[in-house]
Amino acid sequence: MWHRLIRFADQVLEFKQAKAHCDIPCGIYDPTPAQIDALTVVRMMDLMHELDTAADKSKLSYHNSMSRYIAVKEEHAESLKNEIRVIWGDFMKGQKLEDYPQTHELVHKIMLLGSAVRQTADRSKGLELIDAVNEFAEIFWATKDVPTKKAPAPYAPGLEMVYPDL
Repeated sequence: MWHRLIRFADQVLEFKQAKAHCDIPCGIYDPTPAQIDALTVVRMMDLMHELDTAADKSKLSYHNSMSRYIAVKEEHAESLKNEIRVIWGDFMKGQKLEDYPQTHELVHKIMLLGSAVRQTADRSKGLELIDAVNEFAEIFWATKDVPTKKAPAPYAPGLEMVYPDL
């Protein structure tokens, strides 16, 4: 009922329509959450492998821990894919894509690797994912003329990450 009333009022009063060019205000995109997601995927894989070699698989605690590690790995792989899709779709436009034409192929690679790490516990795929997300981060920061540096993450698994050098 309210919808019909508002639609009628719009037809009579001709409300001005608000328009936006993206989901969120420009300038607050950041690849860091995707990088943390990638690290989390590898960390969960490491914990899964440790548990698989050390635990009594007949115990309930094994199944509880393993299912939690898998769930977290899945969640972060999907979150990573979403973070990259949003930056690629909303931020990487026009001149940015002309300057970095490899971005489309790189994003596609990240999507495929994000799916691969969900399907398996293959650490090498997780490491490939981290490398691809780091490459994406380098491109992202370059589009903002922000220099980057590489340094080990300050938490497990302690892999090298790309950071803005501020």
